[in-house]
Amino acid sequence: MVKAVTERSTPSLASLGWTDFFGGQLEPGEANLVPTRIATVHRDRLTGLSQAGPIDLTLPAQANTGDYAVGDWVLVDAHDSLVQRRLTRKTVLERRTQGGRVPQLAAANVDTLFIVTSCNADFNPARLERYLALANEAGTTPVILLTKADTVADAETYERQAAALQRGLAVVTLNPRTSDAATALAAWCGAGQTVALVGSSGVGKSTLVNTLAGSAQHLPQQTGDIREHDAKGRHTTTSRSLHAIAGGGWVIDTPGMRTLQVSDVAYGIDTLFAEITELAPLCKFRDCTHVHEPGCAVQAALKAGTLDPERLARWRKLSDENQNNTPVQSGPRGAKSPSGRGKRR
Repeated sequence: MVKAVTERSTPSLASLGWTDFFGGQLEPGEANLVPTRIATVHRDRLTGLSQAGPIDLTLPAQANTGDYAVGDWVLVDAHDSLVQRRLTRKTVLERRTQGGRVPQLAAANVDTLFIVTSCNADFNPARLERYLALANEAGTTPVILLTKADTVADAETYERQAAALQRGLAVVTLNPRTSDAATALAAWCGAGQTVALVGSSGVGKSTLVNTLAGSAQHLPQQTGDIREHDAKGRHTTTSRSLHAIAGGGWVIDTPGMRTLQVSDVAYGIDTLFAEITELAPLCKFRDCTHVHEPGCAVQAALKAGTLDPERLARWRKLSDENQNNTPVQSGPRGAKSPSGRGKRR
């Protein structure tokens, strides 16, 4: 029995998140295979959820659990639970760790990414921008959730700072422990929709998972306190898992991240810093570095006071880091392959 997944009586594929995008990938001869969604990924095993309920999956030879992400759709042989193949992902959240040679999969086929932070020392615009770039590149809709508003005198200051990070960004202030939190997030948690939670340890992600899943959840996520002197939390989630949301939808919890390197997220950065991206074509020189060149539209906006110098500094830092960390993929005649929104693998 998969403890991380709340059972539902005879769920439909649509209620599990299945759409025409995945149905269109089925090939002749695969009618007897069972579409199954990955529910948990452990070091040496996978579990899934199909219309028949939870299932322990068997991996094919030469495959390993690192090839799969929570939220993936796979086709499974009903007789031996052997995974036959993984369907192409609609979206994929991944991050590169310090010293890591390949990106680490966080979640797949996520519609909305809830970026959770708290109204205390954990609130860090530069780190939030990294999460936003990740969400933009993956093709998911980012939403910032502010917790612990009751611990500060003016939560609106945090709300304004968060909303200013990206155009059209939704910001929700909530208490993860109350049922009102589920109501506030209902617009993104409808039947068949999948949300994922990211953020530092101790900001209330696991508590929010428990609130969204409701009392029907078999095994609630463990929660922990934060350290008073620096507002940093202790890791209580050690693996990724799929949880049913009471009333519809699915939520994926992820371990807390204190460091998040950017790599191969050029589109995500361009979307995040749209006010800079839109100025660049107006510069006199095509290869303008926006530092000292004459006719630079970015520097002109800076001098006019219409561009925040701190935003420009953070854009420059993220762009440089992304360029340094992104492997060059050469195509015909050495042309670099373009990066696009919503990488599908």
